[in-house]
Amino acid sequence: MDLKTIREEARKKLEGYCRVCPVCDGRACAGEVPGMGGIGTGRGFRANLEALDRYRLNLRTLHGAKDPDTTCRLFGLTLKTPVLAAPLTGTPYNMGGALSEREFIGAIISGSRAAGSLGFSGDGADPAMYDSGVAAVAAENGWGVPIVKPREQEAVLDRLRQAEAAGAVAAGMDIDGAGLVIMTMRGQPVGPKTPAELRRIISATRLPFIVKGVMTPDEARLAVDAGAKAIVVSNHGGRILDHTPGAADVLPDIVDRVKGQVTILADGGVRSGVDVLKLLALGADAVLVGRPVVIGAFGGGADGVRLILERLTVELRQAMLLTGCASLAGISRQVLYQVR
Repeated sequence: MDLKTIREEARKKLEGYCRVCPVCDGRACAGEVPGMGGIGTGRGFRANLEALDRYRLNLRTLHGAKDPDTTCRLFGLTLKTPVLAAPLTGTPYNMGGALSEREFIGAIISGSRAAGSLGFSGDGADPAMYDSGVAAVAAENGWGVPIVKPREQEAVLDRLRQAEAAGAVAAGMDIDGAGLVIMTMRGQPVGPKTPAELRRIISATRLPFIVKGVMTPDEARLAVDAGAKAIVVSNHGGRILDHTPGAADVLPDIVDRVKGQVTILADGGVRSGVDVLKLLALGADAVLVGRPVVIGAFGGGADGVRLILERLTVELRQAMLLTGCASLAGISRQVLYQVR
């Protein structure tokens, strides 16, 4: 199996929902929500890629970083890579249904583990979508992270108990899903959480809790104060609110505000190992990848997901070698040259 074969197979299975474009930048699928596009004009989707593109890398070859180490320690696990699979759901209405929800998330979770990585599962308009993710995590002895939508309080707590029963290494909430109209239309209401509500949720679980969808320093601070062990800087792939900035635009200010107090993950626009290095250099501890692993899952199942994550890790290691970074701890903003 190779990347070309995976992409060709994915294009067939995702027909009408994702074109598997040579450059996945959201231009062809703007406004296709449900689907794989960005909301409205698609500017939020494209902003993720444009924000990364404003940075270049400083080439350095006079150093001793001859065999870069991509090992990452996260939630008590030692991972081979800081490249993780983002939470994704909705195969029937976002991806065409060629794979069932369980088949899809099973490929994400098991393929991530095979790559020495960690997969996240999501939540959706059909409650069975979250259940499928939890089942996939349980099947891998807890090697996964279930993420709950910002539902009503008791509904969130019920789902966190499911994550605990599955032995998950961590759990969390994508607060950026507060505006998902399809959830409300299907009788699964979601909405913003007050800091007090978030604090009660976090205190009700023994699992490390992740708040996904943080895009401002003040909300990063609120998440930390509420007890979050990790945050994900993310605009939900540009699928919630049009005209948001990209993750790489806001990451530096968030890092300056809460670095060292919480694990910082970043999600948005990653298409290569170079993109991963840029986000790590801006202060992220690890990076989530979304649409590329959809291609991997539909094009090659768990093996396809593994190949995508391994490819990104190889590219990251090569970029580290050529920028003088012997380990993830050695990556800093000195790696970056910002285009003005």
